[in-house]
Amino acid sequence: MDHFLYHNGILHAEDVAIPEIAAMVGTPFYVYSCATLTRHYHLFEEALAGLDHLVCFAMKSNSNQAVIAHLAGLGAGMDVVSGGEYLRARAAGVPGERIVFSGVGKTRDEMHMALTGGIRQFNVESEPELIALSEVATALGVTAPITVRVNPDVDAKTHEKIATGKSENKFGIPIAKAPAVYALAASLSGIAVVGIDVHIGSQLTDLEPFRQAYQKVRELTLRLRAEGHDIRRLDLGGGLGIPYERNNSAPPLPTEYGALIREVFHDLEVEVEIEPGRLISGNAGLLVTSVIYVKEGEGRDFLILDAAMNDLVRPAMYGAWHDIVPVKEPAPGDEQRPFDVVGPVCETGDTFAKQRQMTPVAAGDLVAFRSAGAYGAVMASEYNTRPLIPEVMVKGDQFAVIRARPTFDEIINRDTVPSWG
Repeated sequence: MDHFLYHNGILHAEDVAIPEIAAMVGTPFYVYSCATLTRHYHLFEEALAGLDHLVCFAMKSNSNQAVIAHLAGLGAGMDVVSGGEYLRARAAGVPGERIVFSGVGKTRDEMHMALTGGIRQFNVESEPELIALSEVATALGVTAPITVRVNPDVDAKTHEKIATGKSENKFGIPIAKAPAVYALAASLSGIAVVGIDVHIGSQLTDLEPFRQAYQKVRELTLRLRAEGHDIRRLDLGGGLGIPYERNNSAPPLPTEYGALIREVFHDLEVEVEIEPGRLISGNAGLLVTSVIYVKEGEGRDFLILDAAMNDLVRPAMYGAWHDIVPVKEPAPGDEQRPFDVVGPVCETGDTFAKQRQMTPVAAGDLVAFRSAGAYGAVMASEYNTRPLIPEVMVKGDQFAVIRARPTFDEIINRDTVPSWG
């Protein structure tokens, strides 16, 4: 469910008409719904009610300060994967004890930053990282709380570019090797073991891969405890998918996911962390764009939009589907016909959809890409010297620009031409 509905024939974000925002900020732009963010966060809280737990929002899905601050105000922790994301979380008011630091390539500078600024835990992904973290912590006179991310070699049955839990992926330590790595961690003066971490991928639409991974984590927990390690926290990652295509079957609900967690871990007396991103922010955002031209081609027609692959790269990178809807509601029975929906960037890959059945629109009309709140703005670029597009947040009948579109002068003036003569 989201809060982008038609009222009186016009698509609204909560109680704000999309054309009203477009008139103020121009197109293209992203718009986020506070009500949808709140609802989706609470779904996870309700799913884990009664368990000792923390829901950490995966900031890589959407790292705008307003989004982070809104979720933090609801009680969310944050899962960060870079020093920049860590600083964004802190700037948004998230306390260090609610920030988990993930990622395969943490640098010593990033370790230092988090250890001095406050951190809940590091999810360590290799022995060299573990040793480096111990050295940084020891030099600071502190201990670094850690989990070890284990790779359970489970096929998440998702897109190959967002699968993270198979043996061929770069993430984590092979689960069979974990006892030796925990023994190493226990021997290091700068390390304090607090738990285990696992994350097998993104956009999962079936609970069975979670079940397989979590059973392996359960077995590892019992073994590590028997070997003397204080395993009191399980970071179970994120990855639950969202329904990008409205007419397809829906992925499992957070309540079903929570029931699985209870089934596997109910008797272990552990604190559970989860790191949802897409399911919280994905359906909370739209990408709104204008039609520049309707072009008749050889055997096919094109909708040429003012949004492009630099604004929303998921279709070009993953072949991803987004429902594309007109902002003006079609009349019942309006005929649809196929269009290739494309942007103006000089790449054949700048194609959002091929032969998509749509109600015909005209130049100047607004269309919206649904489910664009995750991995949209955060993956955008200025390719072709196209400015990063505005982000807008809506709450009830109010809206605010939460990231402005830069001017061309601001973009160009970042460059410096050397005066070599």
